[in-house]
Amino acid sequence: MQKFWSDFGAVLAEQGIAAERIQWYVRWAEMFARSDSKPLETRGSVDVEAFLSSLKSKATTKEWQLAQAADALRILYQVFFDVEWAHSWNWPAGGNPRPWFSRRVTPDSEMPDRVDAKNVAVQFGELLMQIHNQIRIRHYSIRTEEAYVDWAKRFISFHGLKSPQEVGAGGVREYMEYLAVRREVSASTQNQALNALVFLFKQVLGIELGVIGEFARAKKPKLTPICLGRDEVERLLNELPGTYKLMGLLMYGSGLRLLDCACLRVMDIDFAQGQIVVQKGKGGKDRITGLPEICIEMLVEHLKRVKAVHDKDMANGFGRTYLPQEIENTHPAAATDWGWQFVFPSSRISADERTGVIRRGHVHENALQKAIKDAAEKAGLAKNVSCHTLRHSFATHMLEDGHDIRTVQELLGHSRVSTTMIYTHVLKKPALPVRSPADKLRLAR
Repeated sequence: MQKFWSDFGAVLAEQGIAAERIQWYVRWAEMFARSDSKPLETRGSVDVEAFLSSLKSKATTKEWQLAQAADALRILYQVFFDVEWAHSWNWPAGGNPRPWFSRRVTPDSEMPDRVDAKNVAVQFGELLMQIHNQIRIRHYSIRTEEAYVDWAKRFISFHGLKSPQEVGAGGVREYMEYLAVRREVSASTQNQALNALVFLFKQVLGIELGVIGEFARAKKPKLTPICLGRDEVERLLNELPGTYKLMGLLMYGSGLRLLDCACLRVMDIDFAQGQIVVQKGKGGKDRITGLPEICIEMLVEHLKRVKAVHDKDMANGFGRTYLPQEIENTHPAAATDWGWQFVFPSSRISADERTGVIRRGHVHENALQKAIKDAAEKAGLAKNVSCHTLRHSFATHMLEDGHDIRTVQELLGHSRVSTTMIYTHVLKKPALPVRSPADKLRLAR
């Protein structure tokens, strides 16, 4: 059990939790573990809510302690266990407040003790709809839409259901300070919140925030990327079942991010040139990376099965997939074309969240994340392995094999070589012809 808490501590460090606070996060999780006889991984939101409610009822519990305990359990279930319910539940310290949780940083006279998130939707429903509309006009992704709307709700809740116009730039500064100091969020989370609020004021309300003023900035942790040895990569991939093995092999062999892999289209695989086109990757950039030879036969067989599913969908009157907005606007019929279908489609068709059209999307990234976690455990890997670990390993092994850093930068899609420099803990050697490290693996068939 000691190893379990040690591993959890390592995850906390990766999430940017300050070293001096990790022991306290672990203690909250241990306290929760002792509160019930059920195995930790089988517990759900009801158990977490009951524990936090009990904690809040104690007169000695401070508000910051309650927030810290909630954040510890959020990381335990969202990141460490990576269970589905934890990604959709409204965590009290992560955003939408719940009836039993107070989230104020100003005196009681200036902020309500409890804020019911449902009232945000009731009182500001029209504003939230305007955010949705403005985001869709600009063709932002569904994830950006969900995040920006959620930050608007959090911001309004934080200020006791006051309108954004009423709190203005000072309210934004206060909220940014709160996120960094009291919530101890990561730098990327604070930046996303700020971008969402700037969008709210400028694009939705037509208000220029102007100078927000100085506020505490969340610190960006300087972490050394977790990298697997080549034998560890083999052990991990050999534990992945079915399609997940192919996806894992592509992430390692081509340096793909999780969403790069999940969103691959059939047309993106160029067998003749031995390359993969990553469309609209992180930052909306396209790039080209290599297709490992070891993947080719597996991909050909996999695509035969995917084509059979697509043909069956077409025969049943379906067969549509999601298209980039610019293609949807100009060539909507392309939604049924074979080339536009996802290489790794979802196991079932579903209604489009925005239009209600029945489509087949790509496999949910959470499924691959869980498969990687399970495989790492079966392989006996002590490191905190995630999908991104395979990308880190690709970059490191490419440099070990003598490929120059500019080549690796291009394959990874980094805008600046300084980003790629985090992998230079290995010695650089003279440049060699590019060959994927995946082609040196010995995988079970």
